[in-house]
Amino acid sequence: MAALLGSYTVPLLGVSIFIATLTYFTYKQLSGYLQKWFVMKPIPELEGTYPFIGNALQFKSNAGDFFKQIQGFATDFYDKPLFKIWIGMIPFVVLFHSETVETIVSNPAHMEKAHAYNFLHPWLGTGLLTSTGAKWRQRRKMLTPTFHFSILMDFLEVMNEQSEILVGKLEKQAGKGPFNCFSHVTLCALDIICETAMGKKVYAQSNSDSEYVKSIYKMSDIVSSRQRKPWLWSDFVYYYFGEGREHDRNLKILHSFTRKVIDEKAEKMSDIESDSEPEEGMKKRRAFLDMLLKTTDEHGNRMSRQDIQEEVDTFMFEGHDTTAASMNWALHLLGSNPEVQRKVQQELQEVFGSSDRPITMEDLKKLKYLECVIKETLRLFPSVPFFARTIREECHIKGFTIPEGANVTIVTYSLHRDPRYFPEPEQFRPERFFPENSVGRPPYAYIPFSAGLRNCIGKTRRTSLSSLIELLPYRHSASMSCIAVFAFYYNQVSASL
Repeated sequence: MAALLGSYTVPLLGVSIFIATLTYFTYKQLSGYLQKWFVMKPIPELEGTYPFIGNALQFKSNAGDFFKQIQGFATDFYDKPLFKIWIGMIPFVVLFHSETVETIVSNPAHMEKAHAYNFLHPWLGTGLLTSTGAKWRQRRKMLTPTFHFSILMDFLEVMNEQSEILVGKLEKQAGKGPFNCFSHVTLCALDIICETAMGKKVYAQSNSDSEYVKSIYKMSDIVSSRQRKPWLWSDFVYYYFGEGREHDRNLKILHSFTRKVIDEKAEKMSDIESDSEPEEGMKKRRAFLDMLLKTTDEHGNRMSRQDIQEEVDTFMFEGHDTTAASMNWALHLLGSNPEVQRKVQQELQEVFGSSDRPITMEDLKKLKYLECVIKETLRLFPSVPFFARTIREECHIKGFTIPEGANVTIVTYSLHRDPRYFPEPEQFRPERFFPENSVGRPPYAYIPFSAGLRNCIGKTRRTSLSSLIELLPYRHSASMSCIAVFAFYYNQVSASL
């Protein structure tokens, strides 16, 4: 009998440990949830909030519809300083007024990205966008020199080339009535991002069927979809019932591509360094990857291949989508406002006349009105319409307590429509950003690139990404290319990191 019981001892012990562990984590989860529930109870909330599932069942599955819901909630609660949403057992406090936003983004204790960003880890690892703490500080310090003004000069050449291709495609549509320019602009943005990030041409504008091109867009959709569905947050559930296999298939394509490019670039760089007599007169166009391979920390240590891949993948993810979105909105707004078009045309004529020459940095500095057009585009349609942080230190906003562990969502889209600082906020008025009209505007009333320590790393070089004119009566190619280049220059090098 003793021998028989002994044969069950190990399995029973394993089951007991499993049950005890499960009980502990369940208790910890529930106690944390209940503590937040009671502390945050005074904060205004949506109707139809239920225990444990919160408001999850109210949210639309489509990304566009979901965003409209968030926008609508912010409008409904406009007279309140904040409100809260529960997604499953995780609370999100929503902010959309400059004075409440400042409390969060100006405090170094609240730099950590929210839980929803964790679903980017398989793709981006813990690069500049998703890392936190000491790693984020070190990585930010290492990468800041890669956005030096002289380096961006090299990017301008790529923007000129790819923008000319886009202009040619758009000119073929002139006079044929309205058309959907989204795909054209998006592929152009991807061509620019790939070449400036990796030094690799993907020819997206001529080959939209590229496996890498398709995977980068599919992966963005997959991650976004999972973020909105708390029932798929568990890896087990996601891979059993969700899009786990499709996620991994696209992930393999993306990582294989970037790994191959990094290996090829590293090998080529090694060959160049060993060649004591490089070809005379050879001009080397630098890419983000070239600089990552040479970047060192304060101790002279270079980044590992994994570190480099994280930053290249992050640059690709953050750059292509935000760039394309801003360009498309700029096209739409310029096409819908003939008087603004006319003023842009006049400024371009003053700077370029009838010249077809490539755009230079000096040219961009002279385009003051166009810069205001870009800023106003990003006010109405910020590249990142909302972003979220995790609270790591209890804070108080307008008399309400937000406990440690809660999440805060900042709705930039609604923040930029505050009539106190932007009268008639739905109107497209570039003149809002004339110096004399910006006096007295709070610094946190307009944050298209986030704000505080975690603002975009290329903020000083980016005021927008778009102004390729769709139906511009003044069709000179120089003006079209200039607008495209100006937009890319200010937008593609930054992200809310």
